[in-house]
Amino acid sequence: MQSTVASVSALDYANSGNNPIAAGGRVELHQLRCFVAVAEELHFGKAAQKLAMMPSALGRHVRLLEEDLGTRLLERTTRHVALTERGAAFLDDARALLAQADRLASRTRAQARGKAAGIRIGAIDSASAGLVPLLLHDFRARCPHVVVHLLEEKTIRLLPRLASGHLDLAFVRPPETLNPSIEFLFLFNETAVVALPSRHPLARRSRVTLKDLADEPLIVPERRSRPHSHDLTMKLFEEAGLTARVAQVAEEKHTIVNLVAAGLGAAVVPRWTSRMTTKGVRFVPLKVTTPGGLTRLPLAAAWMKGVRDPVRDEVLATLREHLGTYAKQA
Repeated sequence: MQSTVASVSALDYANSGNNPIAAGGRVELHQLRCFVAVAEELHFGKAAQKLAMMPSALGRHVRLLEEDLGTRLLERTTRHVALTERGAAFLDDARALLAQADRLASRTRAQARGKAAGIRIGAIDSASAGLVPLLLHDFRARCPHVVVHLLEEKTIRLLPRLASGHLDLAFVRPPETLNPSIEFLFLFNETAVVALPSRHPLARRSRVTLKDLADEPLIVPERRSRPHSHDLTMKLFEEAGLTARVAQVAEEKHTIVNLVAAGLGAAVVPRWTSRMTTKGVRFVPLKVTTPGGLTRLPLAAAWMKGVRDPVRDEVLATLREHLGTYAKQA
């Protein structure tokens, strides 16, 4: 539901009394969404990342909300953000209103899509290369006339699109902080492998160890946009008592693989990344001998709670039916 046209009468929604929303006026849903994100993160920068917007814009929407309500919801300093008493009371009602609005928008879109027999699916890059083609092959046999629209993006951009009703289903890395309006289904862990320049001596091996990579320059994902992949590399070396020699940080998986092809270093990536054929790169299994044995990345399916969508449910039924086969290839 778009904030530019969707607003709610605060007086109609809330009971009078101590609840600050009873102050009257009209509150935009996007302002509520901004406030809830900050209230959950207690950090404007992290909340802005969650909503894929600039911190300055986020702060402006929260200030406008406070002005509309005539009360301060957050206490802010340069180092600290906290809910006021009225802000804490307002938070539950704000969440309930957003969930109701999201369900209404998604249900209406789902009904419209039912006539067109289509579904919008988002996926992170490794899932787009590995899981999604397998799933859609099996789904096509089940529902041959459904039109599927695909979007490849990072988790931090897919989840806001899902919450706003612009996606029906997404395949993501489960975030540290879960949105209570989104249902998550853990699928499996993706195995990590090492991308090496094809002429590198280690590329000729059947597998490599972390000790083999101790002196190699590494290309790692940018943590803000790919926290799971970034942390996997760093924790692997930490677990082995080694220090990762980070030589390059890149945001896109295609960029990382191309940097490897250019001979700038090695990279720990999901095994399905090897389906992104790149000349000059060889993907070698990673052998981990540390007690934790951390060589995997979690993958989950996500969709909005309380939203009926027959097409999405058919995709999920196909996924559950063949999940064991997909997991063996991850």
